[in-house]
Amino acid sequence: MQFKDVIGQSAIKQRLIQSVRENHVSHAQLFLGPAGSGKLPLALAYAQYILCPNRTETDSCGVCPTCQKVQKLVHPDLHFVMPTNTTKSVKSNPESDLFMEEWREFALKNDGYFSDNDWYAFLDIENKQGYMSVRDAASLLRKLSMKSYEGEYKIAIIWMAEKMRAETANKLLKLLEEPPEKTVFLLIAEDPEDLLATIKSRTALVKIPALDTTSIETALQQRYGCDPKQAHDAAMVSEGNWLTACQSFKDFEDHKFFFATFQQWMRLCFRGAYSELIDFSANIKTIGREKQKELLQYGLRIVRNSLLFNNNLAEIVMLPEDEKTFNSKFAPFVNPANLAQIAALFEEAIRHIERNGNAQIVFTDVGFKMVGLLKKK
Repeated sequence: MQFKDVIGQSAIKQRLIQSVRENHVSHAQLFLGPAGSGKLPLALAYAQYILCPNRTETDSCGVCPTCQKVQKLVHPDLHFVMPTNTTKSVKSNPESDLFMEEWREFALKNDGYFSDNDWYAFLDIENKQGYMSVRDAASLLRKLSMKSYEGEYKIAIIWMAEKMRAETANKLLKLLEEPPEKTVFLLIAEDPEDLLATIKSRTALVKIPALDTTSIETALQQRYGCDPKQAHDAAMVSEGNWLTACQSFKDFEDHKFFFATFQQWMRLCFRGAYSELIDFSANIKTIGREKQKELLQYGLRIVRNSLLFNNNLAEIVMLPEDEKTFNSKFAPFVNPANLAQIAALFEEAIRHIERNGNAQIVFTDVGFKMVGLLKKK
């Protein structure tokens, strides 16, 4: 991957490029940032830039044999460690090396933009959580103790480093303190609280911010050919997360449905139109449980946003303009007298739907109670 393929993050790209050009590449770096900010793509582009023998002032060449191997994730001096668990094919002692074929396929298919849950779903590890075992650390130690095969550097990318077990991290500490010459560790993490303090203290922090909305809009139009209005709306609700933006774009029609439906529902509640609320609930019964849950979750977001509007924080409410206008008008009806009750009402309704409660009864109950709650001062 080249830097030009990474969405946004121009300041970080420049910083990484400069470190190579000035020969100040830290041997252990922690790429820390929120989900969907492009940490793995940045690490891949950085690794390719370090290894490329024909790099330019702005990027790797992208065409030499080295770049071609890195882009296919098969370069012999580029190593990966990622969280795994047992699967139908790996029934015991899971480690990264046993899933390298799946890793390459999945990472290339998604251009490096995916979450740990996406990865677990691809591996089909069911409800188990991924982790990195001592076997991962031992394998990496063995590989890095050898001379580089082709390039000047050996590079280890440890994705979702917070998934390392304590014994795994402790086994790597010595290597981080005294690494073999021309070895670079790129640790990628989202939750610093789950990282051992000793790991954090031995790495140079590269803080990756959430993506800006302009970069997301541009990328959506270039990669998916969506129209500017859709791209803008998806970027606005993404909160700087490329994965959320993509999902929003793919679920564009569903999102518009939730907005229109919730808007209609609340207007019936404002009017106290009980008979129409019963008819509304009868229609909602037909859309399926997942959409019923998503509609209630959408309502919870509107309630949360109302709190922001009421505390003069409208600028951080990330919604398309038509939804933001509705939310601003809805917000005055959410206040300290009813906020907790409204939130609890929607959360309880979600639990009932999850437990196969009768949707018509659940939504009728919520609607009737909202008539009174919205009148509370």
